Amino acid sequence: MILNCESQSNFEIKAIKTFEFQYRNNIVYKSYCDLMLKKKVSNIYDIPFLPIKFFKSHKVICSDNYSHIFKSSGTQGIRSKHYISDINLYINTFTKIFESNYGKISDSIILGLLPSYLEQGESSLVFMVNHLINESNFKESGFFLNNYDELYRLLNKLKDSKVILFGVSYALLDFIEKFKIKSKNLVVIETGGMKGKRKEITRDELHMLLKKGFQTKNIHSEYGMTELLSQAYSKENGIFKSNASLKVFVRDINNPLSIKKSGKGALNFIDLSNINSCSFVASEDVGEVYSNGDFKVLGRMDESEIRGCNLMFNQ
Repeated sequence: MILNCESQSNFEIKAIKTFEFQYRNNIVYKSYCDLMLKKKVSNIYDIPFLPIKFFKSHKVICSDNYSHIFKSSGTQGIRSKHYISDINLYINTFTKIFESNYGKISDSIILGLLPSYLEQGESSLVFMVNHLINESNFKESGFFLNNYDELYRLLNKLKDSKVILFGVSYALLDFIEKFKIKSKNLVVIETGGMKGKRKEITRDELHMLLKKGFQTKNIHSEYGMTELLSQAYSKENGIFKSNASLKVFVRDINNPLSIKKSGKGALNFIDLSNINSCSFVASEDVGEVYSNGDFKVLGRMDESEIRGCNLMFNQ
């Protein structure tokens, strides 16, 4: 039901009902809302967004019953924890979002080049890609750690097949430094992250390098967070499409309660699928949200900005 919102008004109604449910049942979120003096809301812009750092220090859940714990990458110290009460809700969510963008899972060969996530374990991204691999009808689907030679041979073998390659940024760059490949049916989906392996670069710079290495016009991107159940995909220019369960808003860095539908600022997410945790998350990413709800990630806040200092954008 959550993924079948047909209009913005339906989404807002569901968001307010979700707030009311989570205010009653999520102790951490209720405490935060009380501190913000927000016990009731009349519209979507009144809803408080929980700072994402709470997932590192608190158990953000609506009940004590959970079957899985997903953890963020540990590149910045303490890992965030997302307690999952209903794993099937996560599976249904990412399946519908993926298939709305790329068609039936069973029609594609799914490959994963996600070494750091595999090594650390407890990754929601690895769980998702592993499920897609298992649902694929092709025996060639699978993960690759650092075995770039094997991946290169397989991609050459599959040049006439529909292949979707999920890859963490630094591993994709490592691969194209060693190999050049061209396949008209290959879709490369970068999932972000240098994970301390390489110098951070902008997404535009990353895509320029990957387009050259894979000899393709477009590099796709997947945007997801450990703390959410929904994802967004970009098929070109780093512009992500919101969907029926995930909407993005902009907040003022100096006033976390100042929320806008579009513009530049820090990014807030409403994830209606995240019903048993917290659906209202204030991220540490900065970006631009367009009038149609699409968004672009421009970077991350640094520690001084997180503490409330001014954020400057290129105009």
